[in-house]
Amino acid sequence: MASEALNNTQSVINNAVEQADPGMYDTIVSFMQDGGTFMYIILFVFVIGLAIAIERFIYLSHMKNRNKKAWNRLLPILNQGNFRQALEFATNSNSGIGRILAYGLSKVGDGRRHDDLEMAMEEGMMEILPRLEKRTPYLATFANIATLLGLLGTIMGLITAFTAVANVDPSRKQIYCQPVFRWL
Repeated sequence: MASEALNNTQSVINNAVEQADPGMYDTIVSFMQDGGTFMYIILFVFVIGLAIAIERFIYLSHMKNRNKKAWNRLLPILNQGNFRQALEFATNSNSGIGRILAYGLSKVGDGRRHDDLEMAMEEGMMEILPRLEKRTPYLATFANIATLLGLLGTIMGLITAFTAVANVDPSRKQIYCQPVFRWL
């Protein structure tokens, strides 16, 4: 019986060597099909996470470009000391840095302390940050969900494997169980 298992193992290895290396697409498809139901759920979670990551990348790139343009227009005005014109431009700007500077520049004309100016700019920052951080916590959540689904799929596969071994003829159980004992 042991020689029969050895011959079966050798024939499987020989068949695997004889087959041509499948392409990446074929490998992924067979991996998904062999993985079972949980693979499709994990793929769904991946697609949602990827969509959020792409959306955030596009939004943040757009905001970065807006902020650069606004800063390049505001810096010369600020260097000239023309705070009223800078405040007017920053107030009308749709960039994050423009809004933050608008909060700060609105306090400059009042002759307030440095701390008041800093506090005003922090208020502007608190208005902008939620827009920048929007939906990013979901990425970590989806990564954890996918990991746990993979673990659940592995456990379900092990249960199926052990159930199959339990239903095997008692005389052949040792042949099938020997590799499992080595792995565990």
